[in-house]
Amino acid sequence: MLPELLPDTVVAVETYGDDTAAEAALYPQEEAVVARAVAKRRREFAAVRACARRAMEKLGVPPQPVLPGERGAPGWPEGLTGSMTHCDGYRAAALVRTTDLASLGIDAEPHGPLPEGVLDAIALPEEARRLSRLVERRPAVHWDRLLFSAKESVYKAWFPLTGAWLDFSGADIDLVPAPGTWRTGTLRARLTVPGPVLGGRRQGWFEGRWAVGEGHVVTAVTVPHP
Repeated sequence: MLPELLPDTVVAVETYGDDTAAEAALYPQEEAVVARAVAKRRREFAAVRACARRAMEKLGVPPQPVLPGERGAPGWPEGLTGSMTHCDGYRAAALVRTTDLASLGIDAEPHGPLPEGVLDAIALPEEARRLSRLVERRPAVHWDRLLFSAKESVYKAWFPLTGAWLDFSGADIDLVPAPGTWRTGTLRARLTVPGPVLGGRRQGWFEGRWAVGEGHVVTAVTVPHP
């Protein structure tokens, strides 16, 4: 699903389940990060980095370690920016040259309802009203989970540009289904706090796309250069 949500300049690699060889292929620096982690965390950590290294190769960049930095944000090779995501049964990485995009963020979640109370914690009042209308029109889609995923993608695109935390209330997200379908659509995130400055212009909006299928929801946000 993910490649269909991103511009052609972005290389996306996704896999369903774990790459059994990925853990053995960790670099020593990466191995040190998860040396004391539980088995599930190690498998996820390794599998998503295997996706990232395949994306590097497709961009003509030698595979190399991807180490978590501030707030866990991945550190990319010079000249690249990207994002990674993993959830039960799904791992993905998306990379692009910094000359083609200023930033991007991706997220995947199981296609199921959010735990009780989570929507109240993440949704602005207007977002909750829009979700209620979507639920009335297509109750089979878990719009609350899709909103959560979109918020995560917005944050992942935001952080490399600002180095700052973005609360769930920092973006008011509108999810719009594509004409004639409920499986894919667009998203527009109005930043409710001062956005990053790119090319001398402050950004007030992030935009992206979403899809539902294969038991997951996937969202992607891209930030072009002005």
